[in-house]
Amino acid sequence: MISKPTPIRSGSYKTNNQSSQGNNGARRRLRIWMLFMVLFLGWAIYTFIMQSIHLADKKEELAQHQVQKQKADAAFAQSQSEVKRLEDPEYIGQVARKQYGMYLPGETPIWATDATDSK
Repeated sequence: MISKPTPIRSGSYKTNNQSSQGNNGARRRLRIWMLFMVLFLGWAIYTFIMQSIHLADKKEELAQHQVQKQKADAAFAQSQSEVKRLEDPEYIGQVARKQYGMYLPGETPIWATDATDSK
């Protein structure tokens, strides 16, 4: 049988055989485009997930570093207060008496003993 011609945009006529070949080409292009889009979206989703995981790791690392910084700041503040106290001659005398057993000339140390030791 002879197929009936179908009009196309350019004004010429195609037979049903020719139009089915044109649809196959369009379908092939659509499949290629869909494959490309699926691959692209797969890559985009993979990249997003990996970056989210990396970002979460970095946030955790930042929190740990902030805790370490707070501890270091506290130790630095304590050291600064100790330096300030060591500038006072009276405090230096107290440290020398308590830690090193040093006394000023003419000073008599008084030692406290327990009542249980004298028995």
